[in-house]
Amino acid sequence: MVSKVFIVGIGMGNPGTLTAAAREAIDASDLLVGAQRMLDSFADVPAEKVAAVAPGKIAQALADSNAQVASVLMSGDVGFYSGATGLYPKLEEFAELEVEAIPGISSVVYFCAKLHTTWQDAYLVSAHGREHNAVGAIQSHAKTFLLTGGDTLVADICRDLAARGLGACIVHVGERLSYEDEHITHGTAAELAKQEFDELAVMLVENPAPIVRDVASPYLPDSAFTRGDAPMTKEEVRELAICKLHVRPSDVVWDVGAGTGSVTVEAARAANEGLVVAVEKDEAALELLQVNKDSFGLANIMIVAGAAPDALVGLPAPNRVFVGGSSGQLEAIMSTALAANPNVRFCVSAITLETLSETLRCIKELALENVDIAQLSFAKSRDVGPYHMMMGANPIYLVSATGLEAE
Repeated sequence: MVSKVFIVGIGMGNPGTLTAAAREAIDASDLLVGAQRMLDSFADVPAEKVAAVAPGKIAQALADSNAQVASVLMSGDVGFYSGATGLYPKLEEFAELEVEAIPGISSVVYFCAKLHTTWQDAYLVSAHGREHNAVGAIQSHAKTFLLTGGDTLVADICRDLAARGLGACIVHVGERLSYEDEHITHGTAAELAKQEFDELAVMLVENPAPIVRDVASPYLPDSAFTRGDAPMTKEEVRELAICKLHVRPSDVVWDVGAGTGSVTVEAARAANEGLVVAVEKDEAALELLQVNKDSFGLANIMIVAGAAPDALVGLPAPNRVFVGGSSGQLEAIMSTALAANPNVRFCVSAITLETLSETLRCIKELALENVDIAQLSFAKSRDVGPYHMMMGANPIYLVSATGLEAE
């Protein structure tokens, strides 16, 4: 049984990226454990070698060995999407085992040095063998570093960026970093979407206009929007609607009956790593939607022309749904959303008592939970000569509710 184990970050794989401390630990070891490609880099070390990657198999190799000192080899750095994270709990099960972690040069450090740029201002994402929201991260950050591999390759991300309207983002791709055949490619996402790259490549993506929210709450005034004859949810109402929806950064939001898109825009700024689908049937409103989307530079808005519920079929499953206009199809709209995601949260805007009554009937029929009804009665000032007169607006009801298994 090993008495001491070093968890060693070996850098990019080329022994030239080893730190002196890492080299010293490896040379002092009787046993080397790691992926075969890592072990091959240390053929000159006269130690027992065991190829193992999974934490459980690494721990078993340490338990079965007669070696006194072992080094577990980890690519890059032990704290950057490293297998060391899963190995630490396994090693805690061994009594009197001394564990020392030795950091290495990570791919983000190495690659940014090659590009002559900083990495402290980069958002770090791993799209290699794990759930991720790569496009969402890129659309909401000026600089994003990504590890790729498995089911998500460089071209996949570039194609998704181009489809989202982010094809002009500058992409830098690094392949075989630190080796003699190292290759770095530069181009736009649209250009690189047509190329093929090594499965384990890295990316640095620059987005000149990331979606950011200047303040924590919705705040855009009505005057910020291009308006026409299409209906628009007023400032005070849409601010509370976004709050009632509990919109999170990575949410998919449906805005059904989007009108000019005032709620769409505020939802897109809140879900800056997600997607907002604006569904509208009126041609004039659709034109205004596009104008307001372009005006705010929001690549995370998808405009869908058509009437709900038919226009909702096949859309990305929603986490949040705002219904500003249902044309008498409220139950069908809510049922379609629930079929796509039983956890969905709704917020319905009702101006008439008939719409309010229909909303409450649908909530009961569909057995929704966490029902909340708010009535908004507010007045805004209007200049009357040298005076300010308060003009009352019609009361509006905001009804929110969630699916049976909602978060």
